[in-house]
Amino acid sequence: MLNERAQILLKTLVERHIGDGQPVGSRALQQYSGLDISSATIRNVMADLEDIGLVSSPHTSAGRVPTALAYRLFIDTMLVTRPLDSARVQQMQSQLHPDNPSRLIAQASNILSELTQFAGVVATPRRSAITVRQIEFLRLKEKRVLLIIVMPDGEVENRVLLMERDYTQSQLTEAGNFLNQHYIGCSFSQIREKLRGELRQLHQDMSALMAAALAAGDEASAKQSGDYVISGEHHLLHVEDLSADMNRLRRLFSLFEQKTELLQLLEASRKGQGIHIFVGAESGLASLEECSVITAPYSADGQVVGTLAVVGPRRMDYQRVIPIVDITARLLGNALSQS
Repeated sequence: MLNERAQILLKTLVERHIGDGQPVGSRALQQYSGLDISSATIRNVMADLEDIGLVSSPHTSAGRVPTALAYRLFIDTMLVTRPLDSARVQQMQSQLHPDNPSRLIAQASNILSELTQFAGVVATPRRSAITVRQIEFLRLKEKRVLLIIVMPDGEVENRVLLMERDYTQSQLTEAGNFLNQHYIGCSFSQIREKLRGELRQLHQDMSALMAAALAAGDEASAKQSGDYVISGEHHLLHVEDLSADMNRLRRLFSLFEQKTELLQLLEASRKGQGIHIFVGAESGLASLEECSVITAPYSADGQVVGTLAVVGPRRMDYQRVIPIVDITARLLGNALSQS
């Protein structure tokens, strides 16, 4: 537990360091803290804070900088967020067009990036079961068939099927008509279960086509429920705290490219409620040790379907960024519910 004076000085130090990125000396703390105390007293308090791991002293300066533990304490006990003004919220809302879910995800990611000048990440919606509105087969050339899957929300997935034999377009049309007549509104797992007994009754060549279509449909479902859109990674190249170490930056971009670990972090956040902030090593990912990740779940039709996040340096303006993440999640959920 810190006494009131130590809390005020630590809060001032964190805010000053967030503002200009420089180590904060006792003179600046005396000027901006509002406390009527001497520089010597401030130095004593700073020494105490350093002993308990809340501040550290860079080699080149007598000033102090906050540690990850200090940022966590600041976020949990000292932070007062600034709500976004109504004009800004309306502008954000106007950038989200509920006519196409994929566009919505990309637009939300771009909003997060542009407003924060960090990386904006939006996990694609995960619904309980992805159903089918329409299926079509088109002959491309010998032994190659284009499978077109239309989802209920209008999303279209295309897959090229490599078959062991050639099909005429009339045979492909017949197969599409069969599926559309019997299985529209079903998920791929339901189609597979219902077809299990019926495949034996179909011609052998038709069975092979159906099996290939179901396998491709499973891939489409996995893509729909296990991906994210990221925007603004290039902003992190201009963040001094990160760009000073190119190896660290490479590891961070590799994390974005591989996706799996970051998706797991987003999925863990989806199961919680409200804003969640991971500071440094709290994420459990070595690539994010110098970063903070601010996440929020978003809902559609009353059901939590995904998570969005901002990835930036630990030295970010949390007062400003947290409301952007929160409002974007709410606006995205509203737009998805209308689509």
